[in-house]
Amino acid sequence: MLGLRGTLLCRLLPEYSRDASGALRAYSMYPPTYIKPVYQKEKLEELIESGEAKEREFTPVRAAYNSHTSSVFHDSLVRKFTNHVMKTGQKSLSRELVEQTFREIKLIQLRKWNQTQTPEEKSVIECDPNKIFHKAVENCRPLLIVSPIKRGGVTYQVPMPVTEHRSYFESMRWLVKAGREKERTIHFPQQMARELLSAAKNEGRAVKMKQDLHQLCEANKAYAHYRWG
Repeated sequence: MLGLRGTLLCRLLPEYSRDASGALRAYSMYPPTYIKPVYQKEKLEELIESGEAKEREFTPVRAAYNSHTSSVFHDSLVRKFTNHVMKTGQKSLSRELVEQTFREIKLIQLRKWNQTQTPEEKSVIECDPNKIFHKAVENCRPLLIVSPIKRGGVTYQVPMPVTEHRSYFESMRWLVKAGREKERTIHFPQQMARELLSAAKNEGRAVKMKQDLHQLCEANKAYAHYRWG
């Protein structure tokens, strides 16, 4: 019955086909010649300045996703962080918590800015929560990770370089974990705001997790050659 169903899918839907092993695989409905859409204003300006937009003028483009938007308020990194905060699919609640966290950061920095006297000290204080968030995430990104590899019946923690996507994932995961480690009397946005401000200064628990991982990689650097075994 499964074989008949797979044959019908291959005939009716062009995005379904069988690979070399005969297994049913779902492919994109667009041919490989179709390029992905560019919807962000900054990337569009870069394409125009580099002249690549002229080359793509007559190239077919895939349809954009529903989540793609050209709004100036859209930030893909904040959207990913909202997904990390979300639990049990409560997206509206996680979005509200992130907004409250940014509001708390703004209040803390404005309070500090108003307490300073000289213009030199005020110029050093950053009051934009979005810039503080991006700096905190960058400071928590690891350069190396450890991966368990078994050799001769023994499992070694082998250090290896981390991809860009994985480094952002670990950074935001550590920040959310540090924000949830709090007392019951402290709300999540308040604790998360403190962790982001500390991480922006290259301090705090999330940065400590990154440093501990780097120390583990340094301690196990003798097993690095097992990556190519």
